[in-house]
Amino acid sequence: MQQIQPIRVLIVDDHDMLREGLTTFLGAYPDLELVGEASSGAESIRQCQELKPDVVLMDLIMPEMGGVAAIQVIHQAQPNIRIIALSSFGDDDLIRAAMQAGATSYLLKNVSANHLAGAIRSTYSGLPTVSPEIASKMFSELGARSAQHTESLTLREIEVLDLIAGGMTNDEISMKLNLSKNTIKNHVSSILSKLGVGNRTQAANMAYRLRINP
Repeated sequence: MQQIQPIRVLIVDDHDMLREGLTTFLGAYPDLELVGEASSGAESIRQCQELKPDVVLMDLIMPEMGGVAAIQVIHQAQPNIRIIALSSFGDDDLIRAAMQAGATSYLLKNVSANHLAGAIRSTYSGLPTVSPEIASKMFSELGARSAQHTESLTLREIEVLDLIAGGMTNDEISMKLNLSKNTIKNHVSSILSKLGVGNRTQAANMAYRLRINP
């Protein structure tokens, strides 16, 4: 049986204790592997060039070169590297800047270990993920904003799209909402049609664009 390669992760934060905590966290998941650490935006760019990680956990508020600027440089030079923006703040301007710079996901630092692990896996697969606090605010506004771009989503479709962006499969959404798999499949098809996209990842990305670029 072929052994599955772990997801290679680079941690970027100017606080030693937070990097140590994230290092300990990664050690608890066999499918996640720490390949390097950086304490500044500039250092993260060099580390990405040398180590070529799969996913970067990027702090946004750092002295000198901040996380947003580093995300932009890394994304332009190595678009295959997925980046999760980590912040203590759910500020709209900061979210907008990070996502426009090239971050795939945005998480608050109070995220649980299991949610962070799931977010790393989803982000590695190209599926955007945000912290629940941000997602709730983001998707509560999505129905109104989507009307400016496409046919409005129903409240149930917004709820399903929220869970898609959280990395859930149709089966998991079915169990979460206590609805049949066929019902969830129909909701997903309707979401894709209304947003004018071809797959789940594009639907999640469209949701972010509607929120970030109204």
